[in-house]
Amino acid sequence: MQSPNNKMELEKESPQSDSQTVVKLVNGHHTDEDHDGDEDQNEGLFQISVKLPHDPYKIQVMVSLQEQVQDLCQSVVEFPRTFQYTCFHLEYNGNRICDFLSEVQGLKANSEIVLIEDPYTEKEARMHVIRVRELIGAAGDRVDNLHGLSAGLSLYDSVAAEESSEGSAQKGSSRVKDHPLVGYDLNAPSPLQTILPMAQPLPPRTIKSISLSHWNPPPYSLRQKGHLLYLQVTTNEGEQHQITAHVSGFYVNKCSNSKFDPFPRPAPKNHSAHSLLTLISHLSPSFDAAFQALQESNGKKDPLTIFPFQNAVPNSPWLVSPCASALNTHQPDITRSQENYLMSGVDNAETLRDWNEEFQTTRELPHESAIDKVYRERLTSKLFADYNDAAARGAVLVARGDVAPLNPSEAKDAQIFVYNNIFYSFGADGVSTFASEGGDEAARVAVGKDVMGIQTVNQLDIPGLYTPGTVVVDYIGKRIVGQSIVPGIFKQRQPGEHQIDYGGVEGKEFIADHPDFVPVFEKLSKALRIKKHPVWDKEGKRHDLEGSVETKGLLGTDGRKYVLDLYRIAPLDVLWAEDEGNRENYPHRIAILRLELVESYWRSKMSQYEADRRRVNRAEKAHEDNGDTGAEVSKIQKPSEKGEDALDQERVDISGFSLALNPDVFSGQVPLTDEEKREWARDENDVRDACGYLRNKILPELIQGLHDGDVGFPMDGQSLTQLLHKRGINIRYLGKLADLSREKGQRLQALTMLVIQEMIARAFKHVAIRYLRHLPFPLSTSCTTHLLNCLLGAEVNPSPQPDIDEWMTEMYPSDELAFKNVTPAALKTEIEHQVKIRYRFTLDNEWSNSLRHLQLLRDVAIKLGLQLAAREYVFAKSQLPCQDQTSTLNGINGSSHDEGKKKKKKSSDNGSPSRVTANSGAVTTFVPDDIVNVVPLVKDASPRSALAEEAWEAGRISLEQNHKQVGQELILESLSLHEQIYGSLHPEMAKLYHQLSVLYYQTEEKECAVELARKAVIVTERTLGVDSADTILCYLNLSLFEHHVGHTKIALAYVRHAMDLWKIINGSNHPDSITTMNNAAVMLQKLKQYHDSRKWFEASLTVCEELFGRQSINAATILFQLAQALALDQGSKAAVNRMRDAYNIFLNELGPNDRNTKEAESWLEKLTLNAVSIAKHAKDIQARRLRRINLSTLVLLGTKPQPQVGRSLPETTSSRNDVNNPHLDTRSIDELLKFIEGNESSSPRSKQKKRTTTNPKVRGSKQSAITSL
Repeated sequence: MQSPNNKMELEKESPQSDSQTVVKLVNGHHTDEDHDGDEDQNEGLFQISVKLPHDPYKIQVMVSLQEQVQDLCQSVVEFPRTFQYTCFHLEYNGNRICDFLSEVQGLKANSEIVLIEDPYTEKEARMHVIRVRELIGAAGDRVDNLHGLSAGLSLYDSVAAEESSEGSAQKGSSRVKDHPLVGYDLNAPSPLQTILPMAQPLPPRTIKSISLSHWNPPPYSLRQKGHLLYLQVTTNEGEQHQITAHVSGFYVNKCSNSKFDPFPRPAPKNHSAHSLLTLISHLSPSFDAAFQALQESNGKKDPLTIFPFQNAVPNSPWLVSPCASALNTHQPDITRSQENYLMSGVDNAETLRDWNEEFQTTRELPHESAIDKVYRERLTSKLFADYNDAAARGAVLVARGDVAPLNPSEAKDAQIFVYNNIFYSFGADGVSTFASEGGDEAARVAVGKDVMGIQTVNQLDIPGLYTPGTVVVDYIGKRIVGQSIVPGIFKQRQPGEHQIDYGGVEGKEFIADHPDFVPVFEKLSKALRIKKHPVWDKEGKRHDLEGSVETKGLLGTDGRKYVLDLYRIAPLDVLWAEDEGNRENYPHRIAILRLELVESYWRSKMSQYEADRRRVNRAEKAHEDNGDTGAEVSKIQKPSEKGEDALDQERVDISGFSLALNPDVFSGQVPLTDEEKREWARDENDVRDACGYLRNKILPELIQGLHDGDVGFPMDGQSLTQLLHKRGINIRYLGKLADLSREKGQRLQALTMLVIQEMIARAFKHVAIRYLRHLPFPLSTSCTTHLLNCLLGAEVNPSPQPDIDEWMTEMYPSDELAFKNVTPAALKTEIEHQVKIRYRFTLDNEWSNSLRHLQLLRDVAIKLGLQLAAREYVFAKSQLPCQDQTSTLNGINGSSHDEGKKKKKKSSDNGSPSRVTANSGAVTTFVPDDIVNVVPLVKDASPRSALAEEAWEAGRISLEQNHKQVGQELILESLSLHEQIYGSLHPEMAKLYHQLSVLYYQTEEKECAVELARKAVIVTERTLGVDSADTILCYLNLSLFEHHVGHTKIALAYVRHAMDLWKIINGSNHPDSITTMNNAAVMLQKLKQYHDSRKWFEASLTVCEELFGRQSINAATILFQLAQALALDQGSKAAVNRMRDAYNIFLNELGPNDRNTKEAESWLEKLTLNAVSIAKHAKDIQARRLRRINLSTLVLLGTKPQPQVGRSLPETTSSRNDVNNPHLDTRSIDELLKFIEGNESSSPRSKQKKRTTTNPKVRGSKQSAITSL
């Protein structure tokens, strides 16, 4: 259970950790301040006492009057010493507290509230048993249709613990590891273990088992006497106890396995307690110690890593530990099958909810005051989370065929279902509604856009306009829509009446325009920049609609106005449709503009209007003045800065600006009169302009921003999609994006590769969906692995065969096994075709030979919801074992048969890179066992909290205006609102923690920044994925913050982890890796690891020169830093050369007067003087050595054998042996002077010696050294 009052959990569950800092941040007050007074009590926190009926008898709790009593109760439940309380109420001055604490008369600081234990009901008893099982670690693993394996995983603790464990291990080790980046190979691929959880020791076992007894449920006669449940508990001592759950609590009864007697035992074994947790501690002598050890074990983890989810869906990683691993071992637990009863009761009636009524009544809650708004948005967030969870679970059952359709005689795509009071249908054109728009493709797109439109309407929160709860679930090739049942949607209307009250009916043949819908649709259209426009029915009658003809209004039997079918709330992208030319047609005709693009276009036109208006006003003002016109114009154009701001504020006036787009142009509507035709033509021109704005401004600006480094570079397909959607760019423009990035050349090569990979992954997804859509569920893994072998394993096996069990082949007809005929060549052709028609891009002929296999596999797995077993997959023949391994395994070539078995066993233990299929015996990259699970992909319509976002935006603006105190108060208020509304684990919380940590870092509150950055890492990992682009960014920010507070070693551990994640999701040479490597190099300098720091600067320079060029300012900046690093690493001559290069670039690009040029010139002089000084000192030392050598036998110099090239002298050579060492530099003084002047290159021997002092992993060219970054 997770407390909504998260600040209390952090304070009480981890009192020894740094979370107290977070408590201060959450509440905006220091918890250690004196709260005896009543000042600021209405706004801040104060302390009260809670009197308990049992030990410890009293606890202190921090509360706020804005909280509800449920928050306080939850805080008590989560407090370590009051875990046993679940069924109770709170009283103050003898009166029960029922709602907000602000309504309690006389409640103030140091008041005492009394906890009163309540009698149990059956439901309360069941919830208590579930709670106790979770607390004592007896819950076991659960099989979940919605959440996959390792759902909500966080690796933060293991990443942080790795560095601390290494540090502690060094104390007893003679070989000290200086920092986490020692030996880090920038060329080597990242191990997949990077994104897998570490094996954890088993937690302390508190009890052997706790389950429902076979005597449960109580007979009718005993239910009347207060018997609720019968339990069976087996303690660690091996004793079995039968327990009765009674309205008064729990007691040990006299039942045995064969005898039923559920009444209390006689003394002295008459143990009883109100809480089952307390009763178990009386029955098992070892329980208290084991439970304490379990709490201590859990306390070692960050609380956020183990908090359960409440208002969000945990992320399910695409790569998980194999089923045979200890992490995924299936353990026996008889209560696993009993949990549904414990949670939902006998008839499952407790989970049946009237979702639609809950949604609408929540929307109708008052929201005038701030407290009302918080309560309403908090309840809305929780309701949407519950509905999304329930709808997704039902959709999975529908996809698997476990729910009976209401119309079994209809075609499969036309079947509808009702489960858990949720209406389900397939995202396919089962009744030919979209026959003219593209059939199934159009229907699939329409339902996806519909849920986005509903989310937009929910966010607008227009009074009087209602939407049904809607979820779209993609699962094993099927798209399923789950909606709450709108009252009256299935009502049989009278003859002549239509099912719809506003908008198009039965296509566009009939148009309904109920007047009651006009006011609410008018508000909606104004918010969406939609123009009121005419449409015509089949009889040519004109109807003026506020929205698209496809958007429908339904007057429910409950009297509410519902809006449906919101997939056409923006105009069609007419330029895309007209750009087809000789190309094949786009798969559907629902290619509409995104709302972000419409809003951006509106703002652009508004800015243009305002600029034109100001220009006209200035011209008129200048013309009216009879004095010195030029002086007046000058005064207008160049006022004081303060006056300009005030003047601009006064002049902002957009009351005369009006722009709205017609969503129904180019959709078959035919105006009749000349005036209608002229108006229609103007509407068409407006839409064309919006489409041209996307092509001619938004796309080029994005490319230019990426080229110049003004826009953050995407790392994978998900971040690329977010980048495009944020700017209103549809995914269908990926081909155009690839063409534009190619024109920019090497600078955007990484973007070109990423865009092409995304197109291939999406094309493969569409191909896979076509085969999986009507495929029986047991065959889905065989189909998917076969398609993956054709895409990624064609080099390993050019002719893969699907691995299907024989009994499945016999059970299912052959027409359902069409995927068996897919070959790598056929799949390649189909992918090329899909890319061509969907993105209008032609792949190169050799595209399949240049794939980044691991990255593409990850993208495909995420898009299909696959969870793959972690092992080293082989994608090329070069990675296969040697060809003579077969003969070796068979005992040939001098090896025995037993030795072959050992080799085979060893290969198996290490995770064989290739598998042998059951049917053909041929080696393939993937087998069905590699797909451990498939998780549903959910698109929901949950709105964001407007109240929390307003507080954040107000705080941010206040800080920008230097109102620090007001800004911080507003931001902390926003954080408190976010936590109250969303809970601790939510993507919006991850985003806020990240933004707030950056904000605190900028305001020099670095300790707070570190704490918030840690929370951002954990929440991002658990909600967005352990290897998401956002997670990498959070780790990099955390490393920077940790470095600035003096924790450089742990910062480098975070850098290493982020670099490993980078290699997995993107590969090498990502543009943003330059900054990361620079930061790592600076951190290494802080640790005085100058040699390693220099290597990271060199790697950064290599990537920078490849992307920006050798003569770029970016390269000069890194050269400047590298020169300093070389100087610190005793490379004085190289430092001079690098600084000279940097100076020349700054001089050519920025000029001699630029600050960077002058600084480089100053450093060049200093480094040159230092190099000359060092060289002269070395010359003097060498001269003394030469004099010593001349005193000895000169013949030895020429007769002593020289070491071979590539060999070095022993490191233990003493200083005495140095005298006769011919490997020392014996050049003349003149040669040394030439060396000082930089006119002589090192001899081959000195080169070899210098090479042996560097890292052997950097011996190759710079290109190879940076390949894997």
